[in-house]
Amino acid sequence: MNVVCILDNGFEELEALGTIDILRRGGIHVDIISIKNEESVIGSHGIEIKNVKPFYPEIIKSYDALFIPGGPHYQSLERNEEFLNIIKYFINSNKKVGAICAAPTILGHLGLLNGKKYTCFNSMNEDFGGTFIDKYYVVDGNLITGKGPMATIDFALGFVQLLVGSDISESIKKGSFYYNR
Repeated sequence: MNVVCILDNGFEELEALGTIDILRRGGIHVDIISIKNEESVIGSHGIEIKNVKPFYPEIIKSYDALFIPGGPHYQSLERNEEFLNIIKYFINSNKKVGAICAAPTILGHLGLLNGKKYTCFNSMNEDFGGTFIDKYYVVDGNLITGKGPMATIDFALGFVQLLVGSDISESIKKGSFYYNR
């Protein structure tokens, strides 16, 4: 299972790094891509990720799933037509997509939450034509959405379950002493 995480400067570090860590604990390969083809990206709290891969839309389509963390970078991502086409490709190809915090609003503005159950950062919820559910994460088919930074662990474990199954997700919980609230 191969996941691509596309970032720009201003991503939310906890959402990005926490989710990537948990996905990798589940044996899932994750590549980090810079939307601007830079060698590093800097999060909204100053944490820098180096040695990221360049953005090549055709190569990105070869991944099994797309992960979009939130943070202020969602605004620049939403203005990037190639990025929007990547999202549409993943959704229309019935591939799995994970988006947390501000990132689900990109999907909503594209009309991709129409008829779907979803969550996002509460103050960013608009009438996206779907059903907003006030939970840490929501799965609807091949789509998983998350609420915000403090929902990262639950969101990431849900994403692992969506990608490779509940046995792996439960194994991560047990191995890291995670107890359900």
